[in-house]
Amino acid sequence: MTKVLYITAHPHDDTQSYSMAVGKAFIDTYKEKNPEHEVLHLDLYKEDIPHIDADVFSGWGKLRAGKGFEELSAEEKAKVGRLSELVEQFVSFDKYVFVTPFWNFSYPPVMKAYLDSVSLAGKTFKYSEQGQPIGLLTDKKALHIQARGGFYSEGPAASLEMGHRHLQVMMQFFGVPSFEGLFVEGHNKAPEKAKEIKENAIARAKDLAHTF
Repeated sequence: MTKVLYITAHPHDDTQSYSMAVGKAFIDTYKEKNPEHEVLHLDLYKEDIPHIDADVFSGWGKLRAGKGFEELSAEEKAKVGRLSELVEQFVSFDKYVFVTPFWNFSYPPVMKAYLDSVSLAGKTFKYSEQGQPIGLLTDKKALHIQARGGFYSEGPAASLEMGHRHLQVMMQFFGVPSFEGLFVEGHNKAPEKAKEIKENAIARAKDLAHTF
């Protein structure tokens, strides 16, 4: 059975957020088209996403030194254990749909924290004998849906966009061979066209859901 992980990083729902509205249109259409597929919604604002901190580094260090998990401190167990759960969940899915807003030229920090949590050698990548990273998720595909108030796909502001580019680099790092972007752009720059921009993006999302 094909498994799809629908990952959202937005504090608002589809009634307030353009990216969430387009994401909902996509995933609802996808489920209608593929009722036999398993779809899990991972709302990063409602999940425990540990930051990689001193507890995590000390816990990983103890495990690498041959100590058992039971020898970790309570804080180390909680954080290292949760990070392990997240990466095991991530690699068990076949397709990823990321939905984010465009904040301060990137996306919410919880998305960066999540990507950090699933970046684990031996799970999403490995190192060659020469020390070069090799992605392990070579049978996956991914999509990024992002709303941007201005225009960043092309033109003078394109070089300022760092959210989609970061996600693209991470998917390449993990070895994901198919990665697409679906953007809702310009609704703040051209508010008189906001409704049209949103409707067009929803239509594109529904079309893409039939082939993703």
